[in-house]
Amino acid sequence: MIADSTSTKHKGKLLVFSAPSGSGKTTIVRHLLGLDHLNLEFSISATSRGKRGEEKDGKDYYFISTREFKDKIKNDEFLEWEEVYRDNFYGTLKTEVERIWAKGKHVIFDIDVVGGLRIKKKFPEETLAVFVKPPSVDELKIRLKKRSTESEDKINMRVAKASVEMATAPQFDKIIKNYDLDVALKEAEELVADFVGVNRNQRPQAKEKRY
Repeated sequence: MIADSTSTKHKGKLLVFSAPSGSGKTTIVRHLLGLDHLNLEFSISATSRGKRGEEKDGKDYYFISTREFKDKIKNDEFLEWEEVYRDNFYGTLKTEVERIWAKGKHVIFDIDVVGGLRIKKKFPEETLAVFVKPPSVDELKIRLKKRSTESEDKINMRVAKASVEMATAPQFDKIIKNYDLDVALKEAEELVADFVGVNRNQRPQAKEKRY
């Protein structure tokens, strides 16, 4: 089991992408997962919240009860965890990271800022922590409303939390400003490729433009 940075035997990297809800980090992570040359696999978080929309257990999250989540905390089964809202827990199971490392892949996280910084603190050399910055908090609210998955009160809670989360950006290794998605995707790809050691000869070549 993972205990700390000195007890691991893996050779993979940890790519942490954190941001307030609605910043676009999930879109960026999905893009990176589609690039085979990066050799990434997504770390599925555990949560005590209910499913939303068409979410599936074991694909989007590991959905477990609040009681089971608390039992796993007591048993030290999480690499990191947080009570985001009252009785609304999120966390990374140690077994999930070990599963991905055993396949010889690098682990990529789409995770809350607190959890992301905890992973960086535990594995400072192996982790690239990236903060995805939205244009503004007002833009975040617009994006969250467009999702149509949460109540107005829940959206307001997320917006209030976002202001606090934005202040943590300087604690991350890199900040990607997601004002233009295409630019943000390219920047993320270059950051990850450099960190995991993919040289330019291994990267897919851009198609030559013809005029």
